[in-house]
Amino acid sequence: MQLTLERVTQRVGAQIWLHEQSIAPRAGAVTVLLGATQAGKTSLMRLMAGLDAPTTGTVRVDGRDVTGRPVRERNVAMVYQQFINYPSLTVADNIASPLRLRGEKDIEGRVRALADKLHIGMFLDRLPAELSGGQQQRVALARALAKNAPLMLLDEPLVNLDYKLREGLREELTQLFASGDSTVVYATTEPGEALLLGGYTAVLDAGELLQYGPTSEVFHEPVSLRVARAFSDPPMNLIAATAVATGVRLADGPLLEVALPGDARAASTAAPDTLTVGLRASALKVEPAPGDVALPGRVELAEISGSDTFVHVHTAVGELVAQLTGVHRFELGAHLTLHLDARQAYVFDAAGRLAVAPRWRKGH
Repeated sequence: MQLTLERVTQRVGAQIWLHEQSIAPRAGAVTVLLGATQAGKTSLMRLMAGLDAPTTGTVRVDGRDVTGRPVRERNVAMVYQQFINYPSLTVADNIASPLRLRGEKDIEGRVRALADKLHIGMFLDRLPAELSGGQQQRVALARALAKNAPLMLLDEPLVNLDYKLREGLREELTQLFASGDSTVVYATTEPGEALLLGGYTAVLDAGELLQYGPTSEVFHEPVSLRVARAFSDPPMNLIAATAVATGVRLADGPLLEVALPGDARAASTAAPDTLTVGLRASALKVEPAPGDVALPGRVELAEISGSDTFVHVHTAVGELVAQLTGVHRFELGAHLTLHLDARQAYVFDAAGRLAVAPRWRKGH
């Protein structure tokens, strides 16, 4: 099924919930809607499902105009962060309900296979009220997967699950989506989840669609500062900078030998101090390599998260966060020099547009 939204908007009273935007999620692939709370993800999904009609614009399915057609007339499976199950039916009957409606064969086997994949096989005879919130969410997921609808909409479906289970289910869902032919739209606030799911990512902010494309492309080449902020966890380090003859000079700091395109250099010459350099936390390290730029500073905070350490360092160019692989211990207030390969720097112009992406990403 090919879903296409053409120049849709949504207004509620005087408020604009969705600015004009067009998007066509890829059939047979996962499209991730990435953005903070109130970015417009749920509003956009409701237009896709037929729960709401756009104020302006057109919704098409396989080329047919379905704008305004209600959800009951569309073959859509939906899962929300607020799980919805049939309270009087057992877990097994909840999962089996869409299979029975279609007259499927081997319903018991299909139910058992889905329940096992989502780690709820031991609860098949229970009622939803006898389960924890996370377990009930997995029942709702299993029922949606059982429906095998051509359009599957998942609005932050894993947000109520514990960290370890969430990580495991992401991998399971990625495999399930890859093995099916449904158009899958998955909303999340977590950049890491978008990267794990792969496919395509649409970055939303304040009701605007900022960028849509293959997930790796959007992550490595954000078209603007707004996209870079939304698609970075931890947040991208942002440093004011000025264009000079041999590259870009960080505010009160060192020179990065970065080749600016002519238009960005001309704009910076006319209005100094209007560039912004972006550094992902993973690009900063404590062990230098030949040609690295040094950023001496003082440790403000060190956090261990899983197998990584996030160290906050106060430097002359501002506070920077470095993501270091492994568990490292740093004394607060200790002197620490971070090191940067200038080829891993992003440069954004005065309007916040991407001027330079990391050269090693482009194969230079």
